[in-house]
Amino acid sequence: EGRGGVMSVRFPSALLTLIRELGRLPGIGPKSAQRLAFHLFNRPEEEVRALAEALVNAKTGLERCPVCFNVMSSGQDCCAVCSDARRDRGLLCVVETPADPLAIERAGEYGGLYHVLHGALSPMNGVGPEQLTLAALGARLDGTREVILATSTTVEGEATAHYLARQLLPSGVAVSRIAYGLPVGGDLEYADEVTLGRAISNRRPV
Repeated sequence: EGRGGVMSVRFPSALLTLIRELGRLPGIGPKSAQRLAFHLFNRPEEEVRALAEALVNAKTGLERCPVCFNVMSSGQDCCAVCSDARRDRGLLCVVETPADPLAIERAGEYGGLYHVLHGALSPMNGVGPEQLTLAALGARLDGTREVILATSTTVEGEATAHYLARQLLPSGVAVSRIAYGLPVGGDLEYADEVTLGRAISNRRPV
């Protein structure tokens, strides 16, 4: 019995293992992991096997592009963006994660190349320049006319952008930072002070 005379229930070990492994995923807390585990338990076996196979294939069938460090299929020389002769090779957009180029590509406004850092500077978490792909970035500047810093607007992302701007200064390559401010369709009265302040400071002529 548990405390107060209430019988304690222990989940089967297979279920506990599934909950524990799901809980290792970013953004998944204990309750979410438990909810997902029970959801998978109630799905047809073939559906769960398809998910498991997709997970394994994503790990064994993918690797980092040796040029830009984005995700690509295993066995390729480089990713689809780096191998596309139509891309503007004078533009290099620096992002934190492989998910970022996907978002930028959906916008349809950028036609250059990418460089994926795989993180942002965070000394408190042990992430310094050596843990990112910064050395490889420096080796790609030949023929580049502009580096666009598209790291996030978090404290770590801003620190990374400032660090890169200082490091790139001696190269003579133009360095820009993506603009940020009000979302399209947003009302001023609902914008927070920081966002509104940045929208004002990053204004452009019309």
